[in-house]
Amino acid sequence: MNFVRLLPVILNVIILAAHFLRDGRLFLVMALLWSLLLLLVKRPFVPRFFQVLLVLGGLEWARTTIGLINQRLLLGEDWGRLAAIMGGVILFTLASAFVFETRPLRQRYGRTPQPPPSPTLQSE
Repeated sequence: MNFVRLLPVILNVIILAAHFLRDGRLFLVMALLWSLLLLLVKRPFVPRFFQVLLVLGGLEWARTTIGLINQRLLLGEDWGRLAAIMGGVILFTLASAFVFETRPLRQRYGRTPQPPPSPTLQSE
């Protein structure tokens, strides 16, 4: 069941890798694809790593969107549909960072909140 919860993260990393493959950045492609193996490691740093990765991915999509819109404007073409589609991609990428905040994934990666310490009565 955790695989289904992690599916948005996996898809986003693969799509980002494909984006960088199109640009010929093979090192980033390999690093992204190999990073997926970290999802098998049950350590607290894993969710933070992927949350940072997905936020950086969202920023990369925003940078790409601005570049594509500028190209469309220079060519005098319509850019509204492009902006809507890429906006959805950006939102999906950023929203995927929140899957690690679900209770099952918090437990899987050892990020369950500790109960607050019980108050002790101290006599003076």
